[in-house]
Amino acid sequence: MDWSALYKMQKQLDNYIESQHDLTGKNLFEEKQLALLVELGELANETRCFKFWSKKPRNEEDVILEEYVDGIHFILSLGLEKGYEYISARTENSSTSETEQFNLVFSACVLFKQQPTRENYELLFEYYLQLGELLGFDEKAVQNAYLKKNEVNYERQDQGY
Repeated sequence: MDWSALYKMQKQLDNYIESQHDLTGKNLFEEKQLALLVELGELANETRCFKFWSKKPRNEEDVILEEYVDGIHFILSLGLEKGYEYISARTENSSTSETEQFNLVFSACVLFKQQPTRENYELLFEYYLQLGELLGFDEKAVQNAYLKKNEVNYERQDQGY
């Protein structure tokens, strides 16, 4: 997938949010990093993949996809913060379980925070895309959900979210 259009949209949204909250020009790396970890936890919670003690089923696919796309927003935003853009290289299919893949993504998030290099950003992005594939999302579904959630994010800002 060509991510450049989504990076442009994310940059516009980031600029809008920053102007609405008097944050223009501020370094928000720490906040965005924590937000990504929180979103990743929310996504894991919706899948319930780690809840070995529970028989309750995972949430509906559309709810999980919306949570997944929240993570895409923050990964794109983190890349913009550091001046990186992910160039789509075909990711290898993951042979891990969902729980293992979540742990890989969490580890990659922490590594990128500690060492915010392009290589670590690309690793984080690739692990996250592999997670999306494990969850059953193709690129088109992710892109469409991103576009829909992007509109919601603007509406929320306009409503004082």
